[in-house]
Amino acid sequence: MCGRFSNRFTWKELHDLYEAFLKGTPSAWTPKYNIAPTTQVPVLRFIDGNRRIDLMRWGLVPSWSKEIGKFATFNARSDGCESKPTYRGAWKAGRRCIIPASSFFEWRKSDKQPHAIGLGNKGPMSFAGLWEEWQPKDAPPILSCTVITCEPNALMGNIHDRMPVIIGDEDLPAWLGEEPATNDQLRVMLRPFDPSRMTAWTVSKDVGQVKNQGEHLIEAAE
Repeated sequence: MCGRFSNRFTWKELHDLYEAFLKGTPSAWTPKYNIAPTTQVPVLRFIDGNRRIDLMRWGLVPSWSKEIGKFATFNARSDGCESKPTYRGAWKAGRRCIIPASSFFEWRKSDKQPHAIGLGNKGPMSFAGLWEEWQPKDAPPILSCTVITCEPNALMGNIHDRMPVIIGDEDLPAWLGEEPATNDQLRVMLRPFDPSRMTAWTVSKDVGQVKNQGEHLIEAAE
């Protein structure tokens, strides 16, 4: 699973990194180092011929839902996003997205030691995601998203049994829908990322408390 991550990039940095159309600067977003489900996070989509970044609720609300459910929808397993009722509508409609992150956190099962995992070049990780627009009664529409997860790679295997699907730059156009892709081609992308391009390090147990924020949370622990 992926239940906590960081995004140290500013709104403009995200647009520059992903070559996305920049319109305005939402005051609601600042870099965050301990992001938990239900938080509003930047999400990249291909909309009306442009890459666009919007803030969305992390925790997908299906378009058919009568209310925001209490069950966890912040992760969608790669082997179930086409068939599970919560996610299959978004998959079939091509509502694919990227959820940018600078690192994610997992707790080693043997001793509950938290680890941060990121790219070796410290660049943004492009989590594969699905998105939905839900219309509540007598309120504005709510945009929401989920992170797709897969089996672990060699780096993650000793830490956790799942990891987020990370889309490489070479696959971004197809995943976002800028270029055509079949279901079979999309499924191939839902694989563990190359471990040689990733790194992991232990961090403070302070990250276990959602209320704790700050850059110190991603620093290596002694």
